[in-house]
Amino acid sequence: MRYSWILAQLVLGVCLAVFYGCDRGSAPSSSPPPRDGFGQRLGTDVTARPGRSTASVSAERLRIVAFGNSLTAGLGVAQEESYPAQLQRKLEAAGYAYRVVNAGVSGETTAGGLRRVGWALNSKPSIVILELGGNDGLRGLGLPETKANLEQIIQQFQAASVTVLLAGMKLPPNYGKDYTTGFEALYRSLAQQYHLTLIPFFLEGVAGSASLNQADGIHPTEEGYRLIVEQVFTILEPLLTRAR
Repeated sequence: MRYSWILAQLVLGVCLAVFYGCDRGSAPSSSPPPRDGFGQRLGTDVTARPGRSTASVSAERLRIVAFGNSLTAGLGVAQEESYPAQLQRKLEAAGYAYRVVNAGVSGETTAGGLRRVGWALNSKPSIVILELGGNDGLRGLGLPETKANLEQIIQQFQAASVTVLLAGMKLPPNYGKDYTTGFEALYRSLAQQYHLTLIPFFLEGVAGSASLNQADGIHPTEEGYRLIVEQVFTILEPLLTRAR
């Protein structure tokens, strides 16, 4: 009687081991693709259309990577109204066959951007629109640290023969004159040092406008992004002419 009970326990143990072993074996072998601050997969291909394969598009087009924080990601607006998506449509309307990749991450700092350079280079961009530093400034991080991170980002892209278009940023005056002046100046300094085309202020004509920003007063509306794209395209187009 005791022998039968022991045998039954052994059989039950083997069955449980097989069951749980199979369960572990059926689990996904890798984690899901990374996503940005509002759920979109990083590196969104904004040339995508419903029912249209992007394989041929990717092969035939040079790439522009929009590399930045929530202002690039398009926090608070539909994906198709983010500035990279609107820039894609602007380029196509003007006859430029480029693929725009949205590599914006909400909350990104220059330190976070520096860690993502290798990932961005996987897209093999010909041009990168570098829009970072705003979150550093809003957090009051040291200007030398912000500048050093941007320098390393620029150096890595240039080492890979990528043209960098640098988007300058400004801060509200309540951060103090010395800090805000120094913050704005670091973009001009980097542009001069590394021979970059500079967008003097990424939010020119949009910052401070209640009608062009969302309720938080920081992130543009659809119309705000449209105005940003007009400015970006004007400064970007000479680079496209040389790259075509």
